[in-house]
Amino acid sequence: MKALTLPLMAGIMAAGLAPASAQTLSIGLKSEATSMDPQFHQLSTNIQVAKNIFEALTTQDALQMVTPGLAESWEVVDDTTWRFKLRQGVKFHDGSDFTARDVIYSFCRVPLVENSPSPYTIFTGGIADMAAEDDHTLTITTTATNPLLPVDLWSLAILSANALGAEDQVTYGPEGTCEGMGDVPQAPAFNDPAIAVGTGPYILDRYNRGSEVVVTRFDDYWGGTPDWERVTMRPITSDGPRVAALLAGDVDMIESPPIQDIPRIEQGGFTIVDALSNRIIYLHMLQQEDAPGIGGTDGENPLMDARVREAISISINREAITERIMGGYAQAAGELLPPPMFGTSGRDVDPYDPDRARELLAEAGYPDGFSITLGTPNDRYINDEQVAQAVAQMLAQIGISVSVDASTASQFFSRRNALEFPVYLAGWGASSGDMSSPLKSLVATFDAATGMGPTNAGRYSNPEMDTLLIEAMATIDDEARDQMLQDAQTMVLDDHGIIPLHYEQTVWAMKPDLIYEPRVDQYTMAREVKRAAE
Repeated sequence: MKALTLPLMAGIMAAGLAPASAQTLSIGLKSEATSMDPQFHQLSTNIQVAKNIFEALTTQDALQMVTPGLAESWEVVDDTTWRFKLRQGVKFHDGSDFTARDVIYSFCRVPLVENSPSPYTIFTGGIADMAAEDDHTLTITTTATNPLLPVDLWSLAILSANALGAEDQVTYGPEGTCEGMGDVPQAPAFNDPAIAVGTGPYILDRYNRGSEVVVTRFDDYWGGTPDWERVTMRPITSDGPRVAALLAGDVDMIESPPIQDIPRIEQGGFTIVDALSNRIIYLHMLQQEDAPGIGGTDGENPLMDARVREAISISINREAITERIMGGYAQAAGELLPPPMFGTSGRDVDPYDPDRARELLAEAGYPDGFSITLGTPNDRYINDEQVAQAVAQMLAQIGISVSVDASTASQFFSRRNALEFPVYLAGWGASSGDMSSPLKSLVATFDAATGMGPTNAGRYSNPEMDTLLIEAMATIDDEARDQMLQDAQTMVLDDHGIIPLHYEQTVWAMKPDLIYEPRVDQYTMAREVKRAAE
């Protein structure tokens, strides 16, 4: 950003610190929500907006502790049966009552959502049956023991069966075989506030793609009167304009201010809050024979060789990236979650050893290296394109010529899911707060039928790990499950099936009269932004 003259800077600061309307809140988001359908895409930018409008049976606090949501309590009946007591007196935005029928409808819809880039079937695939004992008592039967069911349920938004045209009686059936669903609306329909009906503290007012999402207070919210009468969430994907909007008073709060701008923001009297997140930034490699974007290998895919994958990992100086590119607002990663989260082992970061990396390439039959394309978003993660460029320069030192293909998040995710990149950089935040989340999403063998590996666009497959992971996810004993998850992750990382780079440190900047507790899941929850006490 061009340097500002002192008089102009003073004017901006004065505007930035002017009192905001007591009833309105404006937030500058780093990335744009791609849909108002809360069951369409497991994308944090979608989730954090949807959570203001829709709720789930359970919720999570800033540290990802599970607490009651639309279900006020639950109990384990036997190894595969749970009973949930639903909260009474809850209203949807359209005035209808929340009942077990809405829950059944919502779970039934998940496998019927078309063209999902990252489907929610990963959370519903193991549900064998659901039945309402009465309007506010629901039993859920799972195909196998699932100790994380209350955690998983936080990800499943509850929709209004009435608003979406369901029949009076909705009967659950697995894998899209429910009855009474009516004509199920698809994602584009949720741009209409009459369809995007939830029980959350805010009602969708309008969604203007590329411009803003506006929500308004739901006065009949069961959890009490929401803090803000009106909230505007504006995607401002370029760092400079996002900071400028805060300084000028156009927004009250922004997420992910550029690291280099933090001192200037603080000097202006704004508040900075930050915390280590659970988001892992990683490299994934397409491990199938017909990988595109690779040259100099006579048609072979070198990423099929574990020695090549290890060479890539140890050619990357993670400490240099965290210090020089991330400005210290990151931590080098040796695992898929930061220790001591559940399922982590305290594994060391892969050492930076370019000499050994060159030896491994030679052993694998590529002494002169090869050329490859590295896909990355340029507006999704903190300094994502800069990190990719740094990785490319480091790989060049061992003879791998890398062409960085950077694109906006929406373009990147579509291309990634179409398997267009032989190597790509992306991030993952664990919705469950434990190791089963990245394992079952990123590296479990891709299987659309079971919902496993939905974000495994590297198509890595390790049947032994799959077996152990499935066993872990069905193990009630926490100590035994923790060890199984550690062992499953070790299998993947020893094989360099995926390459962890760093954990993001998430930063927010806001006017000094606002308070926000940093979330380890990185979500910017408008519903949790408070005004500081006078």
